[in-house]
Order: sequence, then structure tokens, then C-alpha cells
Amino acid sequence: MGLCSKQTQAGWKYPTTLLCIYGFFTYMRPSEPFLTPYLTGPVHNLTLEQVTNSVFPVWTYSYLAILFPVFVLTDYVRYKPVIILQGLSYIISWVLLLFARGVPAMQGLEFCYGVVTATEVAYFSYIYSVVDTEHYQKVTSYCRSITLVGFTVASVLGQLLVSLAGVSYFYLNVISLVSVSVAFLCSLVLPMPKRSMFFHQKEAGDAAGKKSTDVKPTRDNMETPQCTEPQDNRTMTEPDTENKNIETNFCKVLWLLCKDLKDCYSSSQLIYWSLWWALATAGYNQVINYVQVLWEHVEPAQNSTIYNGGVEAVSTFLGALSSLSVGYVKVNWQLSGELALAIFSAVNAGALFLMDYSTNIWMCYAGYLIFKSSYMLLITIATFQIAVNLTMERYALMFGMNTFVALALQTILTIIVVDGRGLGLDIVTQFLVYGSYFVVIAGVFFVRSLYIIVTVRCKGPKNSQDTRAKEETQL
Repeated sequence: MGLCSKQTQAGWKYPTTLLCIYGFFTYMRPSEPFLTPYLTGPVHNLTLEQVTNSVFPVWTYSYLAILFPVFVLTDYVRYKPVIILQGLSYIISWVLLLFARGVPAMQGLEFCYGVVTATEVAYFSYIYSVVDTEHYQKVTSYCRSITLVGFTVASVLGQLLVSLAGVSYFYLNVISLVSVSVAFLCSLVLPMPKRSMFFHQKEAGDAAGKKSTDVKPTRDNMETPQCTEPQDNRTMTEPDTENKNIETNFCKVLWLLCKDLKDCYSSSQLIYWSLWWALATAGYNQVINYVQVLWEHVEPAQNSTIYNGGVEAVSTFLGALSSLSVGYVKVNWQLSGELALAIFSAVNAGALFLMDYSTNIWMCYAGYLIFKSSYMLLITIATFQIAVNLTMERYALMFGMNTFVALALQTILTIIVVDGRGLGLDIVTQFLVYGSYFVVIAGVFFVRSLYIIVTVRCKGPKNSQDTRAKEETQL
């Protein structure tokens, strides 16, 4: 038993360590907070209008177009090839950023970065296919926290190099290229998983059955008829049979995914949490994508030293603290959850209006800190409320669908508000629209929270006790 325990520990520690190293170096990009000043600076010499209306929208479009195919492909090829693709896309993105010039080249960069963000699902799903269930909580905390550490270290390092050493943005991007290259090398030595959540659930059990002939037949073995079918009875060649099995398995998985989606969204509570998740994430991504343009508008980098890196580091730290605080707050989220969503969505709207109407860069920074911390707090609550009622497979499926809906909404916002083929609004008017967008979200969930509170009060104490008893039984 002791030997088995040691082998199990070694089995989860090795891939977890490699994946954490990969995550740290992919997020250790000190040039990230200074992307807009770099593009509008003497190296690329693009205008703010070109960056806002022609370059940045490509990331949203490519992310949306690639997300669903990558989501299915990631599970089918068992994660590692997609992680390698992500590492390679990082390298191509920074090579273009360093050595390519012009709007079309930067649009190609944004497309490659869309591949990077679409393939993040492989990073956050890989570890569950190579470790046992008992280690899920540990490895999840390690893999997610290391990305925050990497981003914080990169932001602080970038700010120190710019403010104290006077390093140019070009060399910050060189450091980022070296970092993502190290991450790519780590991805090459990751162990190849033998199973995945949807397509390859039975392979491990089948392999074990082949090694031992005296093992009793299991449900997995009995569900694989091609393993027991006699060779002489086959009317097709081996490749044809494999292709047919692959097509049948693929269609079966897609059908099961649709069925699971229907079951996931059968709960009204999950629907409302997912609705906020998608709406708020679309707005959050828009703000994150264009906030540097607003900062550059308020305080051009050529006029003074900017502190984008320090602000990103502080905002990430505050976001981590607010996320951590959720675990220590005891609230009846079924009763007060929508009210919390309404209140903090209103806070987000106020922060965006503060950033929009302020002509002082420090007020813009303060509004950004409030906005990001509030969103991190709420997204943690929403994640917990959705995940607590789902299995691991449905957890990944529902979050993938919520992300897809959020990207669809973000694409609509981009086409109407940002893209030159739409309204092509200036950056100040854009943030006015984003603030109004969060006002609408706050209004929707405030009405929903009033409805819940009034309904509970009207039911009376007896029904409230019955509801509380049901909740305690479920817990």
C-alpha cells in the first residue's frame, strides 16, 4: 500500500509541476500592460484609431470563430497537442509583434492571439485527465494560482524595468518572447493523457483489461463490441472499421453534449447565474481589451512615465483577495445572490463612468481597480454556484457554452460600437456605452432579486422552513 501511495503521489506531482511551469511562463509577459503604448510608439507608429477600430477587433472575431472547434478538438486529441499549439501560437504572436509592421501584420498577430485564448481550455482541462479525483482540488488551486502569480510578477517586472531602468517596450517584448518559448519547451515534455472527459473515457479501462485475462468483465468492456467481435466476421478492412467507429463515436458524443446542455439549463437558478456570467464577461472582456487605449488617451505615454504595469499587478492582487474572501462569507446565495449581482454590477457601472469622465490618469486607474476587483468577486461566486450542482463533465460543458455566449455578445458589441464598419465610436464614447451596459445588467438582476424576495415573503414561514429543510438535505 505504501508503494502504491508513493507512485500515486509521483504520478500527480510530475504533470502538475510541468503544467504549473508552463502556466507561469505563458503569463510571465512583462510587455502585456504596455501593448497599446508600444503599438502607437515609434516602433509601429500606429494611431489610436487604427489600434482601436482595425486591430483589436480581430481578436474578438477569431476567438469566437475558433472556440467551439477547439473545444471539441481539445477533448478528442487529449489536450496535449492543443497545449503545444497554444505554445506555438504564443511564439508566433510575439515574433509578429517584434518584427512585423503595419495594420495587416498586427491583425495577423491578433488572429494568432485569438488561437492562444481559444486553446486555454486545454490548459485548464489537461490536469483532470492525468491525476486522480482525490487530487482535483489541489491541482486546480495550483494551476489557477500560478497564472495569477505569473501575471503579477510580469506586471511588476515590466513596471520596474520601464520606470527605474528605462528599458524600451521593444525589449520588454523580447523578454516575453523568451518566456513563452520556455513555456513551449515545457509543453513538449508533458505526459500524454490516456483518457479525456468525453471521447476517451474508456481507454484506460480497456487497456487494463487487455493486460490481465482473469479480470472480471466490466461495464466499460461490455460497451465496446468491436473488441469482442471475431475477426472473420468483419466485412470491412481495419481502417474502414476504425473510421466508422470514429464517426459513430463523434456523433454520439455530440448528441450527448446536446442532451447534457439541455439538462444543465433546465434549472432556472443556473440559467440566471449563467446569464449574468455571459453578460458580465462580455463587458469585462471589452473593458480589458480597450482600457489601455483609454489610458493612452488620458495620459499619452510619450508625455510622461505610465504605470500600467503597477496597476495591473495591484488589480490582480486585489482580484485574488476578493476571490479568496468568497470562501469565508456565509450568505444564502439562493435568496441574496441576484441582489449581490445587481449591487456589484452597479458598482462596475459606476467605476466605468468614473474612468470615462475623468481627465486624471490616477482616477482612471482607481476606477479600473474597483471594476476588476468587483468582477473577480462576482465571477468567483457565479463559478461556485454553477459548479456546485454539476459533475466535472457538465461543469466543463456549461462553462464552455457560457464562454461561447459571452463571446457572441462581445462580438456584437465590437461590431456595433468599435469596428469601423459599424459605428466606430471614439474610446471615450465606447466606455460610456460599456458603463450603460452594466447599468442594464444591474437593473435586470435588481428586478429579479426583488421578485425572489417578494416571493419568499409571500410564501410565509411554513414554506420558508420547508425550503430551508430541502436545502439542508441537499447540502
